[in-house]
Amino acid sequence: MTTILDDLRWRGLLYESSDGLDELLTRERVTLYIGFDPSADSLHIGHLLPLLTLARFQRWGHTPIALVGGGTGLIGDPSGKTQERPLLSKEQVAANVEAIKGQLAQFLDFNAGDHSALLLNNADWLKRLSLMDFLRDVGKHLTVNYMLAKDSVRSRMMSETGISFTEFSYMLLQAYDFAYLFERYGCKLQAGGSDQWGNITAGIELIRRTLGQKAYGLVYPLVTKADGTKFGKTESGTIWLNPKRTSPYRFYQFWYNVDDADVGRYLRYFTWLSATDIEELEHMTAQHPEQRAAQQRLAREVTRMVHGETALARAEEASQALFGGSLARLSAGDVIDIFEDVPSTTIPRHDFEGDGLPLIDALLRCGIATSKSDARRTIEGGGIYVNNIQCPDVSRRLTLNDSIDGQFIVLRKGRKQYHLVKVG
Repeated sequence: MTTILDDLRWRGLLYESSDGLDELLTRERVTLYIGFDPSADSLHIGHLLPLLTLARFQRWGHTPIALVGGGTGLIGDPSGKTQERPLLSKEQVAANVEAIKGQLAQFLDFNAGDHSALLLNNADWLKRLSLMDFLRDVGKHLTVNYMLAKDSVRSRMMSETGISFTEFSYMLLQAYDFAYLFERYGCKLQAGGSDQWGNITAGIELIRRTLGQKAYGLVYPLVTKADGTKFGKTESGTIWLNPKRTSPYRFYQFWYNVDDADVGRYLRYFTWLSATDIEELEHMTAQHPEQRAAQQRLAREVTRMVHGETALARAEEASQALFGGSLARLSAGDVIDIFEDVPSTTIPRHDFEGDGLPLIDALLRCGIATSKSDARRTIEGGGIYVNNIQCPDVSRRLTLNDSIDGQFIVLRKGRKQYHLVKVG
């Protein structure tokens, strides 16, 4: 591989690029940027691809700019949207910008000498731009015909809802960002998802018309699942990078449950593993899919990258809980995540005080046993577990000391029949 583009091609991440980009990257190191829309107070896993694209360019010696759209976020990008997005308040956009800055920073090196990363906010220049200057210096150079030819605008024009002038102007604002970064920081390349190609080429055209110079664009494919459904969405919602919105355990489980048809592609997209390692994991998936070796490696690599080694270890411990692993180090929050879908029963706290509640009675109240004699037989036969510890003693009583954070006790019958006791 002679340039970063060779690496991106191998990974399946080069969807389209400007003519001459190969030659540019062969002869010089460039500054590039990718924009991030502050529509929420956390990035989600759909943002991992642009984050890693910037990081990959930096490892090849180029200078990345992560641009937070504190200005354009007030407008909303119509690209890929079938209807107008509700406008966020200025205060909410500003709060979201601050919240995601740290997430952007953890993927890039800001102390890399000549190619140290930059973190910028386009509100710093867009809010200073007057309407008259914008119309003269930007709007004059891109015709309405040119803008209507772009897929992001044309598709909305043809829809029932149409497109407002506010969202129609978004392309011009993004084009201005590119021209500003080109002139101020020598930024010659903008990258983004394939739905951004129209916005990117508008910036290239604005630079050509106003500065008489050549700029470049590159887009990677939008990530989908093999079955065509949207990547990053689950029954419980979006998978966020903020651990307060998506726990490391659920984050880990998302990647571990990736389909065999997707795992090789996702290893290329979302990890730093070598071609040899990925191809070996793909071979293992083909030969022994039941082992899920590729999914486990994918889950480990991405969870470690986003949440760190300690969170990865806890996520793996939590993942083992459903297979009889220890619950000793788990918190109440972990238990909620792990056992969210298992049957549960609330038992008043006072029942566990003093001598506590006989295990036999707990099994009856939870419906795990049909009678006291059934409960006794199951306990004596070694088929009952309290917090995944086998309990063959029929005189066993449950107390608050058995509870996890004073809130939960996990009962299990046999290998897989779990029941969550909520201490009320």
